[in-house]
Amino acid sequence: MDSVINNKKVTTPYEKVMLARSSDRRNISDYIEELFDDFVELHGDRLYRDDPAIVGGIAMLNGEPVTVIGHKKGHNFEDNIKCNFGMASPEGYRKAVRLMKQAEKFNRPVITLLDTPGAYPGLEAETNGQSNAIAESMALMSRLKVPVIAIVTGEGSSGGALALAVADSVWMLENSVYSILSPEGFASIMWKDAKKADMAAQVMKLTAHELKALGLIDGIIPEGDKCIKALSKMISTEIKRLRQFSSSALISGRYAKFRRYGNE
Repeated sequence: MDSVINNKKVTTPYEKVMLARSSDRRNISDYIEELFDDFVELHGDRLYRDDPAIVGGIAMLNGEPVTVIGHKKGHNFEDNIKCNFGMASPEGYRKAVRLMKQAEKFNRPVITLLDTPGAYPGLEAETNGQSNAIAESMALMSRLKVPVIAIVTGEGSSGGALALAVADSVWMLENSVYSILSPEGFASIMWKDAKKADMAAQVMKLTAHELKALGLIDGIIPEGDKCIKALSKMISTEIKRLRQFSSSALISGRYAKFRRYGNE
């Protein structure tokens, strides 16, 4: 998808947010179909139920087995209802944790695809331990002994995105956004007016190029016809690079990476 909305070139950060949210963008099912071979989806958190807002399983990438996990959005309203608009419940993050532990056991790299407005904030989710499930996912990712690569493919907002983003290598598609919360939420908190979301988006520095300039992501994948080929090459290259490090070196490097963010 080019950086265009309604035949108008995207020029502002908030227009980039609108583009990142577009239902026309690829979702995780599309990426799995175009990037990977022999995908086998795994369901459930082994405690309560399956959460369709998080999709995960085992696949082959250029001949190597990997574990793929990510948020699921739909291409239309009906599909979005089924996957709760990509807003995961605790069961989704517990499923992700289960799959990451399995990946570590069998020495498979973990690939995560981020596209969510945030974790589901409903009463049932909070009652069932939403914050704890997110924290457990982040804590586990910080100490995984296998390579972890995170890719923001659309809207990466709040702890719902960060729960799958504690990775050795973090990349963004050029038209994606990555932020602590939505611009509307930011504007509501800062100025008590969600209509100032465009102003908030400028302040938040949430576009791929802004975050790359700040050193908060490792790279940007161009979109368009060459996107899938570029993604495949990047993931394979990063896995090969990360495979050179011992498990302890991976964990130490990951820890240092995210500690550095807090000091900038």
